[in-house]
Amino acid sequence: MSANSENLVEINGVDFGYEHNLVLGNINLKVKRGQVVAILGPSGCGKTTLLRLIGGQLKPDKGKVLVDSRSVAELDRHELYDLRRKMGMLFQFGALFTDLSVFENIAFQMREHTDLPEAMITNLVLMKLHAVGLRGAHDLMPSELSGGMARRVALARAIALDPMLIMYDEPFAGLDPISLGIVGKLIRTVNDALGTTSIIVTHDVATSLDIVDYVYLVSDGRVVADGTVGEIRGTQDAFVQQFIRGEADGPVAFHYPAEAYGDMVFGQPSDWHR
Repeated sequence: MSANSENLVEINGVDFGYEHNLVLGNINLKVKRGQVVAILGPSGCGKTTLLRLIGGQLKPDKGKVLVDSRSVAELDRHELYDLRRKMGMLFQFGALFTDLSVFENIAFQMREHTDLPEAMITNLVLMKLHAVGLRGAHDLMPSELSGGMARRVALARAIALDPMLIMYDEPFAGLDPISLGIVGKLIRTVNDALGTTSIIVTHDVATSLDIVDYVYLVSDGRVVADGTVGEIRGTQDAFVQQFIRGEADGPVAFHYPAEAYGDMVFGQPSDWHR
């Protein structure tokens, strides 16, 4: 397969589990270059595991994970390190270095992975901060930032080395409505400005559907639906509609399975705890 394939990421027939617990089963997923793709799904369905497989922290039990036409699980340590330099990651809640200033958080990667002179690093850091609207906050410490500002600094750090792929793990969690809108818009803007590719793992249906090109919906470790935003919004699939509308009852039932109400009311109390 050519490294010029239109797909930057391909997950083909992947199974993954821990001992006897299957987390992902027969997952097939493609991310085209330049796209912003959302992976949606309930908690515990395997979304973050997918990011770890793409980044090489985990290896599939079956199938292949390809990034830039290379099988991630088959790379040696040096090759994997080289591939990861081309990836940016924004962790849930930012995960900034608490003892480093905003400036130093972003400069850290440049110093670790390049031989750029300090003057150029300074210029690049300020450019990245300007892109997320926080050039004036370069001297602040993470403890002095709001949640939304911290997420924007984390985004600036994720794009520090101009990655070909940026992965976002719950980037909208815990943000107020204004910060939510800002971060969502920045993800789209940065992706298009850098010509990169982005994968967003999130529960936030409304924000993600406003900014992405393609959607995968995962449930119980399997892809249950995928398509463009218009296709997902227009589907008649009951589970998809329940999920994107946030409805309390549907294929995912509101009531936990229980005996008939009359049997529990009029039965013996000792039977309730069987």
